Amino acid sequence: MTKKIQVAVLYGGKSTEHEVSVHSAQSVCQALVACGKYDVKHIFIDKQGFWFLQQTCSEATAEDVAVTPVLDKQGTLWVASTGEFMRPDVFFPVLHGLNGEDGTLQGLLECLDVPYVGCGVLASAMGMDKEVSKIAALQKGVDTLPYYKLSRTQAYDKQALQDWAAETGYPVFVKPVRLGSSVGVSKVKSVHQLHEAVDFAFRFDSDVLVEKGLESPREIFCALLGNTENLQVSECGELKSLQSEFFDYQAKYITAGGCETRVPADIALPVREQIRQASAQVFKALRCSGLARADFLVDKNGKAWFSEINTLPGMSDTSLFPQLFAAAGVAYADILDRLIALAVQTWQEKQTLRLEKDHD
Repeated sequence: MTKKIQVAVLYGGKSTEHEVSVHSAQSVCQALVACGKYDVKHIFIDKQGFWFLQQTCSEATAEDVAVTPVLDKQGTLWVASTGEFMRPDVFFPVLHGLNGEDGTLQGLLECLDVPYVGCGVLASAMGMDKEVSKIAALQKGVDTLPYYKLSRTQAYDKQALQDWAAETGYPVFVKPVRLGSSVGVSKVKSVHQLHEAVDFAFRFDSDVLVEKGLESPREIFCALLGNTENLQVSECGELKSLQSEFFDYQAKYITAGGCETRVPADIALPVREQIRQASAQVFKALRCSGLARADFLVDKNGKAWFSEINTLPGMSDTSLFPQLFAAAGVAYADILDRLIALAVQTWQEKQTLRLEKDHD
Protein backbone atom coordinates (compact mmCIF):
# COMPACT_ATOMS: atom_id res chain seq x y z
CA MET A 1 0.00 0.00 0.00
CA THR A 2 1.41 3.38 -1.03
CA LYS A 3 2.15 5.68 1.88
CA LYS A 4 0.07 8.82 1.83
CA ILE A 5 1.79 12.19 1.51
CA GLN A 6 1.27 14.14 4.71
CA VAL A 7 0.17 17.70 3.93
CA ALA A 8 -0.13 20.37 6.62
CA VAL A 9 -2.67 22.96 5.46
CA LEU A 10 -2.16 26.35 7.13
CA TYR A 11 -5.08 28.79 7.39
CA GLY A 12 -6.63 31.60 9.41
CA GLY A 13 -3.80 33.89 10.37
CA LYS A 14 -3.08 37.25 11.95
CA SER A 15 -4.69 39.22 9.16
CA THR A 16 -7.76 41.22 8.15
CA GLU A 17 -8.38 38.39 5.68
CA HIS A 18 -8.51 35.71 8.39
CA GLU A 19 -12.10 34.60 7.66
CA VAL A 20 -11.50 34.49 3.90
CA SER A 21 -8.52 32.21 4.53
CA VAL A 22 -10.55 29.73 6.59
CA HIS A 23 -13.21 29.59 3.87
CA SER A 24 -10.59 28.94 1.18
CA ALA A 25 -8.85 26.28 3.23
CA GLN A 26 -12.05 24.33 3.81
CA SER A 27 -12.29 23.64 0.08
CA VAL A 28 -8.60 22.73 -0.13
CA CYS A 29 -8.78 20.34 2.81
CA GLN A 30 -11.97 18.67 1.60
CA ALA A 31 -10.52 18.12 -1.87
CA LEU A 32 -7.23 16.74 -0.55
CA VAL A 33 -9.02 14.31 1.77
CA ALA A 34 -11.44 13.25 -0.97
CA CYS A 35 -8.74 12.24 -3.44
CA GLY A 36 -7.36 9.69 -0.98
CA LYS A 37 -3.67 10.34 -1.65
CA TYR A 38 -2.99 12.70 1.23
CA ASP A 39 -2.92 12.57 5.00
CA VAL A 40 -4.17 16.08 5.77
CA LYS A 41 -3.20 17.89 8.94
CA HIS A 42 -5.41 20.92 9.63
CA ILE A 43 -3.32 23.73 11.16
CA PHE A 44 -5.36 26.73 12.28
CA ILE A 45 -3.52 29.99 13.03
CA ASP A 46 -5.57 32.30 15.24
CA LYS A 47 -5.69 36.10 15.08
CA GLN A 48 -2.92 36.34 17.68
CA GLY A 49 -0.65 34.17 15.51
CA PHE A 50 -0.78 30.97 17.60
CA TRP A 51 -0.93 27.57 15.83
CA PHE A 52 -3.41 24.77 16.57
CA LEU A 53 -4.01 21.28 15.22
CA GLN A 54 -7.69 20.73 14.36
CA GLN A 55 -9.74 17.68 13.45
CA THR A 56 -11.37 19.57 10.58
CA CYS A 57 -10.78 22.97 9.05
CA SER A 58 -12.75 25.64 10.92
CA GLU A 59 -12.50 28.61 13.21
CA ALA A 60 -11.29 27.91 16.76
CA THR A 61 -12.90 25.02 18.66
CA ALA A 62 -12.57 23.65 22.20
CA GLU A 63 -10.88 20.52 20.82
CA ASP A 64 -7.99 22.38 19.17
CA VAL A 65 -4.50 21.24 20.22
CA ALA A 66 -1.68 23.78 20.43
CA VAL A 67 1.29 23.13 18.15
CA THR A 68 4.54 25.03 17.67
CA PRO A 69 6.67 25.25 14.53
CA VAL A 70 10.20 24.15 15.50
CA LEU A 71 13.51 23.37 13.87
CA ASP A 72 14.30 19.95 15.30
CA LYS A 73 15.70 16.70 13.90
CA GLN A 74 12.59 14.90 15.15
CA GLY A 75 10.09 17.08 13.30
CA THR A 76 8.88 20.55 12.41
CA LEU A 77 5.69 20.75 14.51
CA TRP A 78 5.73 20.13 18.24
CA VAL A 79 2.44 19.04 19.81
CA ALA A 80 2.33 20.62 23.26
CA SER A 81 -0.17 18.25 24.90
CA THR A 82 1.68 15.04 24.01
CA GLY A 83 5.27 16.22 23.69
CA GLU A 84 5.43 14.60 20.27
CA PHE A 85 6.82 15.89 17.00
CA MET A 86 5.20 15.87 13.55
CA ARG A 87 7.05 16.05 10.26
CA PRO A 88 4.64 16.84 7.41
CA ASP A 89 5.95 16.12 3.92
CA VAL A 90 4.58 19.39 2.53
CA PHE A 91 3.14 22.59 3.99
CA PHE A 92 0.24 24.14 2.09
CA PRO A 93 -0.36 27.77 3.10
CA VAL A 94 -3.88 29.01 2.38
CA LEU A 95 -3.35 32.38 4.02
CA HIS A 96 -4.21 35.76 2.57
CA GLY A 97 -2.85 39.19 3.40
CA LEU A 98 -0.26 40.14 5.99
CA ASN A 99 1.60 37.47 7.98
CA GLY A 100 0.81 34.81 5.41
CA GLU A 101 1.01 36.10 1.85
CA ASP A 102 3.69 38.75 2.33
CA GLY A 103 6.78 36.54 2.67
CA THR A 104 6.88 36.37 6.46
CA LEU A 105 5.42 32.86 6.71
CA GLN A 106 7.49 31.77 3.71
CA GLY A 107 10.61 32.93 5.56
CA LEU A 108 9.65 30.76 8.54
CA LEU A 109 9.09 27.75 6.29
CA GLU A 110 12.46 28.37 4.62
CA CYS A 111 14.11 28.36 8.03
CA LEU A 112 12.33 25.11 8.87
CA ASP A 113 13.72 23.74 5.58
CA VAL A 114 10.45 22.17 4.45
CA PRO A 115 8.67 21.96 1.09
CA TYR A 116 5.81 24.44 0.86
CA VAL A 117 3.27 25.38 -1.78
CA GLY A 118 3.44 28.71 -3.55
CA CYS A 119 5.78 31.62 -4.05
CA GLY A 120 8.98 32.11 -2.09
CA VAL A 121 9.95 34.95 0.21
CA LEU A 122 10.97 37.50 -2.42
CA ALA A 123 8.04 36.96 -4.79
CA SER A 124 5.55 36.96 -1.93
CA ALA A 125 6.89 40.22 -0.50
CA MET A 126 7.05 41.97 -3.87
CA GLY A 127 3.63 40.70 -4.94
CA MET A 128 2.05 41.88 -1.71
CA ASP A 129 3.34 45.42 -2.24
CA LYS A 130 1.15 47.06 -4.87
CA GLU A 131 3.75 49.71 -5.68
CA VAL A 132 6.65 47.27 -6.04
CA SER A 133 4.62 44.95 -8.29
CA LYS A 134 3.63 47.93 -10.46
CA ILE A 135 7.29 48.97 -10.79
CA ALA A 136 8.21 45.43 -11.86
CA ALA A 137 5.33 45.39 -14.37
CA LEU A 138 6.39 48.73 -15.85
CA GLN A 139 9.95 47.46 -16.31
CA LYS A 140 8.53 44.67 -18.47
CA GLY A 141 6.47 47.11 -20.54
CA VAL A 142 3.16 46.28 -18.85
CA ASP A 143 1.03 49.41 -18.42
CA THR A 144 -0.21 50.52 -15.00
CA LEU A 145 -2.41 53.42 -13.98
CA PRO A 146 -0.79 56.58 -12.51
CA TYR A 147 -0.63 56.70 -8.71
CA TYR A 148 0.47 58.90 -5.80
CA LYS A 149 2.27 57.25 -2.87
CA LEU A 150 1.75 58.34 0.75
CA SER A 151 3.49 57.13 3.92
CA ARG A 152 2.32 57.41 7.50
CA THR A 153 5.91 58.05 8.64
CA GLN A 154 6.16 61.20 6.54
CA ALA A 155 3.70 64.09 6.59
CA TYR A 156 2.27 64.62 3.12
CA ASP A 157 1.42 67.82 1.32
CA LYS A 158 -2.37 67.78 1.21
CA GLN A 159 -2.53 70.50 -1.40
CA ALA A 160 -0.06 68.66 -3.63
CA LEU A 161 -2.22 65.52 -3.41
CA GLN A 162 -5.35 67.52 -4.23
CA ASP A 163 -3.60 69.10 -7.22
CA TRP A 164 -2.46 65.70 -8.46
CA ALA A 165 -5.96 64.21 -8.11
CA ALA A 166 -7.53 67.17 -9.89
CA GLU A 167 -5.04 66.97 -12.73
CA THR A 168 -5.36 63.19 -12.99
CA GLY A 169 -9.13 63.39 -12.85
CA TYR A 170 -11.69 61.89 -10.51
CA PRO A 171 -12.57 59.24 -9.55
CA VAL A 172 -9.44 58.04 -7.79
CA PHE A 173 -9.08 54.94 -5.64
CA VAL A 174 -7.38 55.09 -2.27
CA LYS A 175 -5.99 51.78 -1.06
CA PRO A 176 -3.55 50.28 1.46
CA VAL A 177 -0.34 49.21 -0.28
CA ARG A 178 -0.08 45.76 1.31
CA LEU A 179 -3.60 44.41 1.77
CA GLY A 180 -5.95 42.36 -0.38
CA SER A 181 -9.66 41.53 -0.64
CA SER A 182 -10.37 45.26 -1.12
CA VAL A 183 -9.94 45.90 2.62
CA GLY A 184 -9.51 49.63 3.30
CA VAL A 185 -10.22 50.63 -0.31
CA SER A 186 -12.35 53.69 -1.12
CA LYS A 187 -13.62 55.14 -4.38
CA VAL A 188 -13.23 58.93 -4.20
CA LYS A 189 -15.32 61.08 -6.49
CA SER A 190 -14.34 64.55 -5.25
CA VAL A 191 -11.78 66.40 -3.18
CA HIS A 192 -14.24 66.48 -0.25
CA GLN A 193 -13.85 62.70 0.19
CA LEU A 194 -10.12 62.49 -0.50
CA HIS A 195 -8.43 63.00 2.88
CA GLU A 196 -11.06 61.02 4.78
CA ALA A 197 -10.35 58.07 2.45
CA VAL A 198 -6.61 58.44 3.05
CA ASP A 199 -7.12 58.40 6.83
CA PHE A 200 -9.30 55.30 6.47
CA ALA A 201 -6.65 53.46 4.41
CA PHE A 202 -3.97 54.39 6.96
CA ARG A 203 -5.93 52.41 9.56
CA PHE A 204 -4.82 49.23 7.77
CA ASP A 205 -1.33 49.98 6.46
CA SER A 206 1.55 52.41 6.92
CA ASP A 207 1.66 53.12 3.17
CA VAL A 208 -1.19 54.14 0.88
CA LEU A 209 -1.66 54.51 -2.86
CA VAL A 210 -3.98 57.03 -4.45
CA GLU A 211 -4.56 55.63 -7.92
CA LYS A 212 -6.22 57.05 -11.00
CA GLY A 213 -9.65 55.49 -11.47
CA LEU A 214 -11.48 54.56 -14.63
CA GLU A 215 -15.14 55.13 -15.34
CA SER A 216 -16.97 51.79 -15.43
CA PRO A 217 -13.86 49.65 -16.01
CA ARG A 218 -14.09 45.91 -16.60
CA GLU A 219 -12.22 43.85 -14.01
CA ILE A 220 -10.40 41.02 -15.77
CA PHE A 221 -8.41 38.27 -14.06
CA CYS A 222 -5.93 35.64 -15.17
CA ALA A 223 -4.62 32.67 -13.15
CA LEU A 224 -1.12 31.21 -13.37
CA LEU A 225 0.12 27.77 -12.36
CA GLY A 226 3.67 26.44 -12.49
CA ASN A 227 7.11 28.02 -12.57
CA THR A 228 9.08 30.18 -14.97
CA GLU A 229 10.16 27.18 -17.06
CA ASN A 230 6.77 25.50 -17.24
CA LEU A 231 4.01 28.06 -16.76
CA GLN A 232 0.36 27.48 -17.51
CA VAL A 233 -1.77 30.59 -18.05
CA SER A 234 -5.54 30.29 -17.67
CA GLU A 235 -8.37 31.78 -19.64
CA CYS A 236 -9.35 35.31 -18.69
CA GLY A 237 -12.31 35.80 -16.39
CA GLU A 238 -14.40 38.79 -15.43
CA LEU A 239 -16.04 39.78 -12.18
CA LYS A 240 -18.80 42.35 -12.18
CA SER A 241 -20.13 43.92 -9.01
CA LEU A 242 -23.93 43.96 -9.14
CA GLN A 243 -24.71 46.04 -6.06
CA SER A 244 -21.56 48.11 -5.42
CA GLU A 245 -19.76 50.75 -7.44
CA PHE A 246 -16.63 48.62 -7.46
CA PHE A 247 -15.70 45.10 -6.47
CA ASP A 248 -15.28 45.77 -2.75
CA TYR A 249 -15.10 43.41 0.24
CA GLN A 250 -18.88 43.55 0.71
CA ALA A 251 -19.53 42.45 -2.86
CA LYS A 252 -16.87 39.74 -2.72
CA TYR A 253 -17.71 38.00 0.53
CA ILE A 254 -20.84 39.26 2.28
CA THR A 255 -23.65 40.31 -0.04
CA ALA A 256 -25.46 37.32 -1.53
CA GLY A 257 -25.46 37.77 -5.30
CA GLY A 258 -23.13 40.73 -4.90
CA CYS A 259 -21.12 39.86 -7.98
CA GLU A 260 -21.31 37.98 -11.24
CA THR A 261 -18.51 35.79 -12.60
CA ARG A 262 -17.94 35.26 -16.29
CA VAL A 263 -15.37 32.67 -17.34
CA PRO A 264 -14.14 33.00 -19.99
CA ALA A 265 -14.52 36.77 -20.16
CA ASP A 266 -16.33 38.15 -23.19
CA ILE A 267 -13.48 40.32 -24.44
CA ALA A 268 -11.81 40.75 -27.80
CA LEU A 269 -9.16 38.17 -28.66
CA PRO A 270 -6.28 40.71 -28.90
CA VAL A 271 -7.10 42.08 -25.44
CA ARG A 272 -7.38 38.59 -24.00
CA GLU A 273 -4.00 37.57 -25.37
CA GLN A 274 -2.44 40.83 -24.22
CA ILE A 275 -3.64 40.18 -20.66
CA ARG A 276 -2.47 36.56 -20.70
CA GLN A 277 0.98 37.55 -21.93
CA ALA A 278 1.23 40.44 -19.46
CA SER A 279 0.21 38.11 -16.60
CA ALA A 280 3.05 35.76 -17.47
CA GLN A 281 5.50 38.66 -17.72
CA VAL A 282 4.63 39.96 -14.26
CA PHE A 283 4.73 36.43 -12.79
CA LYS A 284 8.23 35.90 -14.13
CA ALA A 285 9.44 39.42 -13.28
CA LEU A 286 8.54 38.87 -9.62
CA ARG A 287 10.09 35.36 -9.70
CA CYS A 288 6.81 33.76 -8.70
CA SER A 289 6.31 30.01 -8.49
CA GLY A 290 3.42 27.69 -7.79
CA LEU A 291 0.38 29.88 -8.24
CA ALA A 292 -0.78 33.46 -8.62
CA ARG A 293 -3.66 35.51 -10.01
CA ALA A 294 -3.05 38.70 -11.97
CA ASP A 295 -5.75 41.40 -11.94
CA PHE A 296 -6.31 43.94 -14.70
CA LEU A 297 -8.65 46.84 -15.45
CA VAL A 298 -9.90 47.33 -19.01
CA ASP A 299 -11.07 50.82 -19.94
CA LYS A 300 -13.85 51.82 -22.33
CA ASN A 301 -11.37 51.88 -25.23
CA GLY A 302 -10.34 48.28 -24.62
CA LYS A 303 -6.94 49.08 -23.13
CA ALA A 304 -5.77 46.81 -20.30
CA TRP A 305 -4.01 48.15 -17.22
CA PHE A 306 -2.22 45.90 -14.70
CA SER A 307 -3.69 46.36 -11.21
CA GLU A 308 -2.08 43.83 -8.86
CA ILE A 309 -0.95 40.24 -8.45
CA ASN A 310 -2.13 37.85 -5.74
CA THR A 311 0.48 35.23 -4.86
CA LEU A 312 -1.96 33.28 -2.65
CA PRO A 313 -5.32 33.78 -4.36
CA GLY A 314 -8.60 32.49 -2.98
CA MET A 315 -8.85 28.71 -3.34
CA SER A 316 -12.44 27.90 -2.39
CA ASP A 317 -14.25 25.85 -5.02
CA THR A 318 -16.12 29.01 -6.04
CA SER A 319 -13.04 31.26 -6.12
CA LEU A 320 -11.72 32.75 -9.32
CA PHE A 321 -8.48 30.76 -9.45
CA PRO A 322 -10.05 27.28 -9.79
CA GLN A 323 -12.83 28.66 -12.02
CA LEU A 324 -10.31 30.16 -14.42
CA PHE A 325 -8.50 26.85 -14.81
CA ALA A 326 -11.72 24.86 -14.98
CA ALA A 327 -12.48 26.85 -18.15
CA ALA A 328 -9.18 25.52 -19.53
CA GLY A 329 -10.13 21.95 -18.60
CA VAL A 330 -7.99 21.67 -15.46
CA ALA A 331 -9.85 20.07 -12.53
CA TYR A 332 -9.57 21.43 -8.98
CA ALA A 333 -7.96 18.22 -7.69
CA ASP A 334 -5.38 18.32 -10.49
CA ILE A 335 -4.45 21.90 -9.51
CA LEU A 336 -3.78 20.77 -5.93
CA ASP A 337 -1.76 17.76 -7.10
CA ARG A 338 0.44 19.95 -9.27
CA LEU A 339 0.97 22.54 -6.55
CA ILE A 340 2.13 19.87 -4.10
CA ALA A 341 4.41 18.29 -6.71
CA LEU A 342 5.90 21.71 -7.51
CA ALA A 343 6.53 22.35 -3.81
CA VAL A 344 8.48 19.11 -3.47
CA GLN A 345 10.36 19.76 -6.73
CA THR A 346 11.39 23.27 -5.63
CA TRP A 347 12.58 22.01 -2.24
CA GLN A 348 14.55 19.16 -3.83
CA GLU A 349 16.27 21.59 -6.17
CA LYS A 350 17.33 23.72 -3.21
CA GLN A 351 18.90 20.66 -1.57
CA THR A 352 21.38 20.39 -4.46
CA LEU A 353 22.85 23.84 -3.74
CA ARG A 354 26.24 23.98 -2.06
CA LEU A 355 26.50 25.51 1.40
CA GLU A 356 30.30 25.72 1.37
CA LYS A 357 32.56 27.55 -1.04
CA ASP A 358 35.04 25.65 -3.19
CA HIS A 359 38.53 25.30 -1.76
CA ASP A 360 41.26 27.32 -3.48
